[in-house]
Amino acid sequence: MLPYQVRVVDQELDELLGGLPAISLEGPRGVGKTATAQRRAATVFAMDDVTQRELLTADPQRLDRARAPVLVDEWQCEPAVWDLVRRSVDRNPAPARFLLTGSATPTSAPTHSGAGRIVQLRMRPMSLAERALAAPTVSLRELLAGRRPQVDGGAALSVVDYAEEIVRSGFPAIRQLPPRARRAQLDGYLARIVERDFPEQGHLVRRLSTLSGWLAAYAAATATTSSYNAILDAATPGESNKPAKTTTTVYRDVLSQLWLLDPVPGWSPSRSPFSRLGAAPKHHLADPALAARLLGVDVPALLEDTAPDVPVRRPGPLLGALFDSLVTLSVRTYAQAAEATIHHLRTWDGRHEVGIIVQRADQRIVALEVKLSPSVSDADVAHLTWLRRQLGDDLLDAAVITTGAEAYRRADGIAVVPLCLLGP
Repeated sequence: MLPYQVRVVDQELDELLGGLPAISLEGPRGVGKTATAQRRAATVFAMDDVTQRELLTADPQRLDRARAPVLVDEWQCEPAVWDLVRRSVDRNPAPARFLLTGSATPTSAPTHSGAGRIVQLRMRPMSLAERALAAPTVSLRELLAGRRPQVDGGAALSVVDYAEEIVRSGFPAIRQLPPRARRAQLDGYLARIVERDFPEQGHLVRRLSTLSGWLAAYAAATATTSSYNAILDAATPGESNKPAKTTTTVYRDVLSQLWLLDPVPGWSPSRSPFSRLGAAPKHHLADPALAARLLGVDVPALLEDTAPDVPVRRPGPLLGALFDSLVTLSVRTYAQAAEATIHHLRTWDGRHEVGIIVQRADQRIVALEVKLSPSVSDADVAHLTWLRRQLGDDLLDAAVITTGAEAYRRADGIAVVPLCLLGP
């Protein structure tokens, strides 16, 4: 077995378990939920095991008798167990009693949301810091504190290294495989979604090729705000008998239930000087490696920008979009640990855009731009300086995330941070 790689969510889990009776760790298959939860569990009930499922169904009181913490793994395979855990918590709300893991939102929903009893926590594929390629020297949590910390440090990663990390994926068991085996595993992962996960979610796909085409078109739309109509048109070029919009809405909904889509919502603050901001989400799959496989590109194709021509409007090369997705995955992981959320900003007229807005609970923010380059010019920070003029002290800090070798602050105070040096 591979040695366990400590995850950012480990600290979150430990903090929450100290005061909460039940936590549901949720995310797509293969991100490491079970391995992370097992490190804390004294008893394990695997709901994807028919025998264990039948035992627990026949004798629900086993949950009360079991030694805590109790892990209920893949709980969505037996949705009724959610209510069993909730009722057990009602009887005994002591901390650290239950951990649940789930790879999908079940179609037969529990009778109760679990609010006040079960806290849901998202786990994503490995961020770049979790891959231990370099020691981070810049903390997102410190940027969010608003103290304008010193920014320094060096790294040896190049654009080629980042391209390699994109195709290797953040799935712990997959990224360690040799290239051909890794590609086969990613292809199998995607095939399972189309052939097995959709039917398990209660949706039989009549035209598998259309769903596969929609996924590829969504991958091509990574880091854009392309409309779902544009994605459908790209998935079915030249077809007059296109699927109904309701069909593709089902695609989006089921993929969301499987935690495979991870779009970034438009920023909509309640206090700001902006009269109108774009609300369309920026599209991202759970892991940019899935997008790369859907489009059939490897490292040379990304570096040479020879990706297939999919008619989805995308500014710049595909490598830039997938690097943006890798940055977003990483920042999202660090932001969650800091109890912050992420958004993107686009004014209604498209004149100003900021790639990532990291927002604290009090709505003060850190603004980040993403650039597939080792160098940063005045033009690259133009939207950040504009935003600083608009927000004043509500902008806690600003940075450009790059593929460069050094972290530093520019004379205008904006930080320049190589992605591998950014951490929680």
